Amino acid sequence: MTIMETDLHKLNVTDPFLGQYQRLVRDVVIPYQWEALNDRISEADPSHAIENFRIAAGLAEGEFYGMVFQDSDVAKWLEAVAWSLCQKPDAELEKTADEVIALVAAAQCDDGYLNTYFTVKAPAERWTNLAECHELYSAGHMIEAAVAYFQATGKRSLLEVACRLADHIDSVFGPGVNQLQGYDGHPEIELALMRLFEVTQETRYRDLVNFFVEQRGTQPHFYDKEFAQRGGTWFWPNHGTAWMVNDKAYSQAHLPLSEQQSAIGHAVRFVYLMTGVAHLARLSGNERLRQDCLRLWQNMAQRQLYITGGIGSQSRGEAFSRDYDLPNDTVYAESCASIGLMMFARRMLEMEGDGQYADVMERALYNTVLGGMALDGKHFFYVNPLEVQPKSLKFNHIYDHIQPVRQRWFGCACCPPNIARVLASIGHYIYTPRSDALFINLYIGNSAEIPVGDETLRVRISGNYPWQENVEVRIDSPLPVQHTLALRLPAWCSDPQILLNGEAVQGELHKGYLHLNRLWREGDTLSLTLPMPVRRVYGNPLVRSVAGKVAIQRGPLVYCLEEADNGEGLHNVWLPKESEFKLVEGKGVFAHKVLIQVEGAKQIAAQAEQQPLWYFDTPPAKREPQTLTFIPWFSWANRGEGEMRIWVNEG
Repeated sequence: MTIMETDLHKLNVTDPFLGQYQRLVRDVVIPYQWEALNDRISEADPSHAIENFRIAAGLAEGEFYGMVFQDSDVAKWLEAVAWSLCQKPDAELEKTADEVIALVAAAQCDDGYLNTYFTVKAPAERWTNLAECHELYSAGHMIEAAVAYFQATGKRSLLEVACRLADHIDSVFGPGVNQLQGYDGHPEIELALMRLFEVTQETRYRDLVNFFVEQRGTQPHFYDKEFAQRGGTWFWPNHGTAWMVNDKAYSQAHLPLSEQQSAIGHAVRFVYLMTGVAHLARLSGNERLRQDCLRLWQNMAQRQLYITGGIGSQSRGEAFSRDYDLPNDTVYAESCASIGLMMFARRMLEMEGDGQYADVMERALYNTVLGGMALDGKHFFYVNPLEVQPKSLKFNHIYDHIQPVRQRWFGCACCPPNIARVLASIGHYIYTPRSDALFINLYIGNSAEIPVGDETLRVRISGNYPWQENVEVRIDSPLPVQHTLALRLPAWCSDPQILLNGEAVQGELHKGYLHLNRLWREGDTLSLTLPMPVRRVYGNPLVRSVAGKVAIQRGPLVYCLEEADNGEGLHNVWLPKESEFKLVEGKGVFAHKVLIQVEGAKQIAAQAEQQPLWYFDTPPAKREPQTLTFIPWFSWANRGEGEMRIWVNEG
């Protein structure tokens, strides 16, 4: 069975909802982020990322500034540009990208090495601190950008830079006597080299991924050896002595992958690693690695995944905690982690053809990933809480990582360009084109041309998903094409209905997909009805933070209460079990979105600040009726600062 990647030149997103986001990325986000990378955004943390390349290339004087992985912001911006050019050619934007690529090429060392931090600031320290310094991580993002730009434009300049860089890495790392038997503290190179392998068919790149994966966590531990070789010094000052070296679970390096039983450590690192492993497992036919992916996915998705598609429940280490430990107010749930989760899910879908992965991918997309960017495209969340009480944030340091409103930019700006590149490339997630079937994973409106052997299947999806329940899949191929369409039946939908040309259809239901094989002709139309009643969601009893509470979901969207609609003191809101929900058309910032109203109650105590702190026997407040308005959670904090919560009291 062959898996193909959707050619984004031949896919046009027409979706009234996510199409708007793609236009926002193209018209606002990419130009805004270009200004940020050039330090031209007032009241925003400086980036200096472009200037770092100029200094490394010998075109400017100065010192390196920023994170040790600052190069990756430029790489992700280039990748977003590449995918955007597939949607809409832009000669001026392409010219700017070409100039950046020429700058990157000029900054590359003669031996293929590319990293502005080490080139400018510490050339003698190259490849001496893999545990902490992100050299392979930054290389991976540049390789991803190179693959994207080649696929988008056909231009090879950045791809040649990436191949020289990959060849250099291949010469440095490996089992040879004079090679490093190590791996990066922040996985990323693995998934990038797999993408480079698919484009170039250079097997050394795939073999290098296998080396990195198999070497990880073996004894004697590589991080300890390099720590001793550099005289016991460490890079990051926070959290104690050489903490990133010593806490090997933080970078999923505490054990060989085959012995790891749970999602652990830094959440972004985990999903980036597993994205590469899943890709390697499929393309190499490695059953043991496949089982590793299945086992670790199961733990993450069944025990450590937020209702919003967020992962990483604690701020220390931006990391997983333990099974069922999912606090709502101190959660981290980094935007990059949910993007990595989508990437991991995509590779698992390619390997397994199982709807459970598309369900999680959709949950992450429509909630945390969209929520990571404001509706104006110019403000961003790094951290995505499920509950916020702004009055507490300034005084309680367990909330130091929480922001009640999105920020213009960040000193560590990994999330904004990551959001841009995934939204620009959303077409790669809509379909999984296989030689035996076309899997339709997401019901995002689009028209696409998919190769089927020597023929072409033209598919058009339309509707107003996720706001309305009706989706149409139409065949536009002028010539008949024999093939299987596999339609995902979402797990949140209890009663999907499918008609083919107005008639009931019979197909094979397998792993959450309805498989329909026939000779598809122009005009064939599949009408899907995916009922979207408002559903109450309850947590597993082992999740202590949601005990006695309920969340509201409609379709793939999780909803929340916001102070702007419901007043302050949202912890005193109650939702009766018998209350019925009403759908409301949104206005203002919620135009073209569906809101939910319901009759609930709020506990109100008159002049509470004048009353005792604790009461004996008699409750201090009474419940009074109140109409509650729930908004899509991804759209919170677009009306200024205020309280927000997803999980509310029920009873």
